[in-house]
Amino acid sequence: MINIHRRNFLKLSGSAVFAGLIPSSACSMKDFQDKDSGQKISPVIHAADLYHVHCDPDDHWDLACIYALAYSNLIDLQGILIDYPIRENLGEPDVLGVAQMNYYTGKVVPAVVGSPFLMKDRNDIQNYSGRKDHQSIKWVSDILMKAKEPVIINIVGTATNIALALKKEPTLFKEKCKCIYLNAGSGYHGKNNEQEYNVTLDPSAYAAIFDAECPVYWMPCVQVAGVGEVGQFGTYYCFRQGDILPHLPDTLQNFFLFMLDRKKSHQWLTYLKSKPEGELLVKYSQNNRGMWCTAGFLHAAGKKVTVEGKIVEANSPEKAIFNFLPVDVSCDDKGFTTWRLIDNSKNRFIFEVADPENYQKAMTAALKELLLKLPV
Repeated sequence: MINIHRRNFLKLSGSAVFAGLIPSSACSMKDFQDKDSGQKISPVIHAADLYHVHCDPDDHWDLACIYALAYSNLIDLQGILIDYPIRENLGEPDVLGVAQMNYYTGKVVPAVVGSPFLMKDRNDIQNYSGRKDHQSIKWVSDILMKAKEPVIINIVGTATNIALALKKEPTLFKEKCKCIYLNAGSGYHGKNNEQEYNVTLDPSAYAAIFDAECPVYWMPCVQVAGVGEVGQFGTYYCFRQGDILPHLPDTLQNFFLFMLDRKKSHQWLTYLKSKPEGELLVKYSQNNRGMWCTAGFLHAAGKKVTVEGKIVEANSPEKAIFNFLPVDVSCDDKGFTTWRLIDNSKNRFIFEVADPENYQKAMTAALKELLLKLPV
């Protein structure tokens, strides 16, 4: 087993990887959208720790996934809520990356910056904050209030901002939030009670999400905190970037290269429209990439991934590579969870890898298929 923190996955050089996972002639956009499914398109808020220069490249891979779903008309992307950089080494909120994806896809998706303060306890609504500090909290509440369809919320970084909005407007979340996908925590605590990275950012906020009266799809990032391997109750998988990156359209390659090479230039548009730098493409294709959140994005869009790695409708009879199981879960004020599987639950579910042996291969194939839905 490899003991490693999530933010150190960038340094990994060894893991099971797979090449040639799906053909470039994957299913058509019409097939992918499956317009005859009758499913309503849900509004989505994506709350992420997205920084420039990057803190962890997985956040930009996630952003591209979210835009691919929006571009395919599978979700109605309302906006990107970016965590305030609470530590000096995190970089600036990456509004440049959002601008790049907006230009590339033709979408007009806003980006807002979260609160600069962590929660002092799970019920702290930060009355000591100024209006500018809570602009994103009000933005979340406004989206919920105005939404004609219940809103889905993805949390892929700190839970602070969604937790604040939840504690300020619990009834609004109960009535207008379809569900929260909480990408944080671990199935089991690590050695010496080690916690997963996203939990350590703001344990009180993480705990507060479990107080929500709306459904919560809990997606522990790893089976055991600090252990970087595929596990039954952990979303983590790894792939070699060369299995996907060289197959992407030039503009999307440039989006990733601008981030991966930690470009400090503000010429985000010029770089996006340039010819990809071949040496950088070769260099970064050799790196492995840890991922955590892909399954939740697809599930929220009414999709699942088969054991073979194909993205299909959630109600398809084909066996899925992952599931969400009913769970009874509680979280104490320090962010430590206690849980057990149950037969039925209307509002709490835990992520499960159904086939650990094929999980990485299948999820890598699904990621490639999803990203190839973005424009050429």
